[in-house]
Amino acid sequence: MKKLLFLLLFPLGIMSAQETLQLSEGQNSPSAALEDVAWIAGHWQGEAFGGLAEEIWSNPMGGSMMFVFRLVADNEVSFYEVGHIQEVDDSIILQLKHFDKNLRGWEEKNETVDFRLVKIERNKAYFEGFTIEKVSEDQINMWVLIESKDSAKEVLFAYKRM
Repeated sequence: MKKLLFLLLFPLGIMSAQETLQLSEGQNSPSAALEDVAWIAGHWQGEAFGGLAEEIWSNPMGGSMMFVFRLVADNEVSFYEVGHIQEVDDSIILQLKHFDKNLRGWEEKNETVDFRLVKIERNKAYFEGFTIEKVSEDQINMWVLIESKDSAKEVLFAYKRM
């Protein structure tokens, strides 16, 4: 059922997507290294979903860049994410897990949400349904393709360095 739902939503996501990309079936991620996205490192904040979104990204070390995310709305944490960009098979992948405000996981214990690399540019990294762009030294944009049963839309997180 999950695969059928993805197949039904996939064309909708492509048609509505302006800033995010998908790999074609059977297509592999291009060669890339953490140095290609090291500019993401830092402490970032911006508005999203009617609240304040915050992300803290580490510098590359040990084959990964880790991050934490939290969304605060109405002076209360809505949810957290913990994840990393990791070097795998001569490329990179973004993986994350979601947690509610009490740190109860959304995904199953051994599952992650994976975003494979589609394309890399000097100041832009396109993962499947997730794009990160360096606008300046003090500003980055992240677009996330959010798919539901009936729709798909890109959500912009416009961050400023803290």
